[in-house]
Amino acid sequence: MRNTFLVLAIFVYNFAEAQFIKEKSINAQIGYGISSPYDSEDDIANGGFFVQGELVLQVNSWLDIRPYLGLISTSSDGKDLNGNETDEKAESKAFFIGGKARIRIPIKWVAPYLELGIGTSIGKFETFTAFDDIEKNGIIHHIPLSIGLELGRNNNVDLAFTYYYQPSVKQFVGALALGVSIPFKSKSE
Repeated sequence: MRNTFLVLAIFVYNFAEAQFIKEKSINAQIGYGISSPYDSEDDIANGGFFVQGELVLQVNSWLDIRPYLGLISTSSDGKDLNGNETDEKAESKAFFIGGKARIRIPIKWVAPYLELGIGTSIGKFETFTAFDDIEKNGIIHHIPLSIGLELGRNNNVDLAFTYYYQPSVKQFVGALALGVSIPFKSKSE
């Protein structure tokens, strides 16, 4: 496991120094986290906390490469979306790491985007519904998918719906998140 992180860190460092990277920045996001099972009789979504940091490697005005790491923690309150009592739940308490690409329409002030990638979640996952009874501790893969808007004159404020599909535990986690990008100063400045 430690070797995987070392290889990923070396890859990201070398990638960040590549000639085709136009700009680099850090993006920090925080938001209301949710987790929900793939199948449920009671339509449940459990709430919690989401935080994520990304290294933004801008290739051109419409494409970014984004290695990321973050944390999500959700728990059940024993009710479905209609406020009715339920035993069903989908909970995640996990650290996650991965990489994704962002394709954006480069418009000043409001730039819509779509992200897709691959990553790993490390933590505790529980999905209990009429269809599934899964409790897992450890490492699972996930598929990140986000849709959002970059806002502001320099598009440095980020408002997104971000989701991580976790097929091995039959649930997805995600967030309504707000982020801010902080550019690195170039060596010539």
